[in-house]
Amino acid sequence: MSEKLSVVLITKNEEKFIEKSVKSALFADEIIVLDSGSEDKTCLIAEKLGARVLNQEWLGFGEQKNKAIELAKNDWVFVLDADEEITEELKNEILKTLIKPSSNAFYVGRLNKFFGKNIKYCGLYPDYSIRFFNKKFGKFNSVKVHESFQTKTKVAKMKNHMRHDAFETIREFRKKQLTYAQLSHKKNNFLKAVISPFWTFINIYLFRLGFLEGWRGIVISIVYAEYTFHKYSKTKN
Repeated sequence: MSEKLSVVLITKNEEKFIEKSVKSALFADEIIVLDSGSEDKTCLIAEKLGARVLNQEWLGFGEQKNKAIELAKNDWVFVLDADEEITEELKNEILKTLIKPSSNAFYVGRLNKFFGKNIKYCGLYPDYSIRFFNKKFGKFNSVKVHESFQTKTKVAKMKNHMRHDAFETIREFRKKQLTYAQLSHKKNNFLKAVISPFWTFINIYLFRLGFLEGWRGIVISIVYAEYTFHKYSKTKN
């Protein structure tokens, strides 16, 4: 007998992406959208598609996801971001896995789209993270940004990936990375602020073959280098 599945999303003002994301998850037994004060049509769109929409004041990325998981009726959960979608191939793999799970947690890859193109280099593919799991065996940590699912159980890998509409414009990309840098738990470090950005650029552009992505590879390498600089030189409030 197959295990039942809950797909959970946390949202705020995601009307641009939410329809595609929720539609990709309609095979699940339950879809939960935990919203933190959207002022657009995010909740309306999700409800019309059959999702159970709940509201929660913002707790931070990790704790917000933990709250959504806690609200899920089923033990098996897939955590999906509002700008992501589950591919047909991944859907079929998930359904097959639920019949007889080989593990209690699974890494799932992402194919990221930057500026209109799917990126296979720059260290951005397959971009694994734990998204599919039995919630009895772990939870997300409470860091302010770049949260991750923590578990002591064996973690397997799914063969197929999900799609991620990462950034449409360079301006949007830079703005998001600056926000992430400000939220980072890293302490100010002058030496790392000077040296690390150069290493970040070289690592992404050369060692991770970013140059094969043309101008997008250059932009991605530069913006991540800028992120590294701001991460170690941010002004404390």
